[in-house]
Amino acid sequence: MASQWISRRSVVRGAAAGAVLVGAGSTAARAAVGAGTQPAGAARPAAGGAAGRSSLDTRALQAAISDLSNPPATSAQLRVVQDGQRWYGTAGVADLVSGRVPRPDDRVRAGSVTKAFVATVVLQLWAEGRVDLDAPIGRYLPGLLPSDFARITVTQLLNHTSGLPDHQGIADESTPEAVVRHRFDQWTPEEWVRTVTHAPLKFAPGTKQEYRGITYVLLALIIEEVTGQRYGDAIRSRIVRPLGLTRTLIPGNDPRLHGPHVHGYLRMTDGSLEDLTVYNPSSTWGEGELVSSVNDLFRFQQALFSGRLLPPDAMEKLFTVPPDSVRMLDGTPARYSFGLQKVTVNGVTFWGKTGEVFGYRTRVFSTRDRRTQFVLSYTQTPLLSDDLMSARVAAVLTS
Repeated sequence: MASQWISRRSVVRGAAAGAVLVGAGSTAARAAVGAGTQPAGAARPAAGGAAGRSSLDTRALQAAISDLSNPPATSAQLRVVQDGQRWYGTAGVADLVSGRVPRPDDRVRAGSVTKAFVATVVLQLWAEGRVDLDAPIGRYLPGLLPSDFARITVTQLLNHTSGLPDHQGIADESTPEAVVRHRFDQWTPEEWVRTVTHAPLKFAPGTKQEYRGITYVLLALIIEEVTGQRYGDAIRSRIVRPLGLTRTLIPGNDPRLHGPHVHGYLRMTDGSLEDLTVYNPSSTWGEGELVSSVNDLFRFQQALFSGRLLPPDAMEKLFTVPPDSVRMLDGTPARYSFGLQKVTVNGVTFWGKTGEVFGYRTRVFSTRDRRTQFVLSYTQTPLLSDDLMSARVAAVLTS
């Protein structure tokens, strides 16, 4: 089950680093609820609930995020709502220098959760009659791609059935030292798109599914073409500002996290930890550059799943994966819809999005009926490892 949560970006651009345990793994875990702080495993009943009674196994949830040796991480935050009961817990430290406890409004890098924001804006534009989901992308981005690529439709970009080839000519980031060496490389979205134009399509568009970040770069370019705005400005005006997401932004080329934030670290092959919080996010433009917080991501999730951001017909598309005839490249059923992915744990189906950039992992998932919702953010230090923390959290919530 754990492999279902692993970010495709980490598989494509990362490799396993040295398996050295993080010193912060022995840091005493802390759980904070609401504005105050309570002992680990404490939970605050929702309005109307009886004090001291909760359907949540808060001690098990705290234990799930407190094992910062498996996978090695320096911090973890988890916000959960289940059957009206709310809980927030932390483990580890926001940065190794100060030892400060993470807070739910601390900024983190949310990685591919960006795609859920992009897909929401595209579906809003479709609902407004400004984007045709069945149209070839060449209609919106003429001359950007080879003619056979330009016939890929907007839908095929959204649900990862494009067939676009692998990247060529990008930096080798298979070691942590290489990641550090290339952390300030500058890319334009057009340059990044050109790295997938030097080989034929991998399969006929619409016939198979393969998770590809490049398709959301193209969708962000379509947003800009249709709206006349930078895609980050479209996200800000349509999602961030209406929902009051004060800690959320699209940073562009700004390499820093401003204000209170959680640091991300990368374990080097000699066992040392490199602070990788500051780097140029231009290679993640349109697909993985979102900066947000646990609280903001939870607000976004609630708004999206409740239908506040999309009309009913767009909501149906949000939760529709390709037909059974369309399979992942390994033959398993398709599991990606429009900006979301589908994961079933112990018979419970979650919809949401994983996000990963070096030093940070984010998981934003909910059942469609919103009975169980969670946002998990943790700062993993290996370049690549199994996503055991997400697996533990999901197991507790579905037991």
